[in-house]
Amino acid sequence: MSMTDPIADYLTRIRNAQSAKKNWVDIPASNLKKRISFVLKEEKFIRDYILIQDEKQDMLRVFLNYDYDKKPVIHGIQRYSKPGCRRYVASDVEDNKEETSEEEEETPEKGSNV
Repeated sequence: MSMTDPIADYLTRIRNAQSAKKNWVDIPASNLKKRISFVLKEEKFIRDYILIQDEKQDMLRVFLNYDYDKKPVIHGIQRYSKPGCRRYVASDVEDNKEETSEEEEETPEKGSNV
C-alpha cells in the first residue's frame, strides 16, 4: 500500500495520540519526518523523539508534551498545503517588513544633498 501524504499521516498520528492522552506515539520514519520532529522539539511542541531501528522499517518515537493541567501543548495541528493543492505562504511577514524599512532608511531620497 502506498501512502500519498506521509506528512498528513504524521500529523494525524500526533493529533490522535494527544486526544488519547498518550505519552508517546510511534510513527514510520523518514528523513522528512525526522526534520519535522526536530523543528517541533526545538519549538517545544514535543518533549523529544528517538529513532528505533528495525530490519523492516525504522520507527520514530515522538514523546508528546503536555502542560501542567495535562492539556496538550499543540492546540491545533493541520496541514495547510496538500499534494493536490499547493499553497505557498511567506515565512515571516514581520521579518520582511523590518528588512524593507531598514533598506528605506539607508537609501537617500532623490534631490537631497547627501
